[in-house]
Amino acid sequence: MPTALRLLPALSPDHRARLMSLAREVSFPADGKIFEAGGTADRFWVVRSGTVSLHQRVVGERRISVATLGPGDLLGWSWLFPPHHWDFGAEAFSPVRAYEFDAAEVRTLCDQDPALELSLTRTIAAILAHRLETTRAALIEHYARHGGGGVR
Repeated sequence: MPTALRLLPALSPDHRARLMSLAREVSFPADGKIFEAGGTADRFWVVRSGTVSLHQRVVGERRISVATLGPGDLLGWSWLFPPHHWDFGAEAFSPVRAYEFDAAEVRTLCDQDPALELSLTRTIAAILAHRLETTRAALIEHYARHGGGGVR
């Protein structure tokens, strides 16, 4: 993903410092579930190292990977938009180290600093637009390869 679509470099140094003041370092083991679609989105992460697979359930219980995230990538955006439930699931593909942010704390910080909120929202919107296009392409490719999986 181009640097312009990464959260931290897109923020001004002051906004980045304010956001990072809320960060805590966390890790996830390989194959560890980070969150499931439908769960409460009360935090988000910026991946420092490792790889995360985003997945979506399709036809029954089948699950397909729709994106792979790596160092510098934003993991989780559902915390920003009500009803604050995850739209995808996420799993650590390899051991992952990340900065974790509590959503309520970040929303409070944004309430106190409208310029930060605007910058954060615009950057996340750009990331979402890119992810939407790659997800759409992954789903089209999946269904083209597998003949629609019996869906009519």
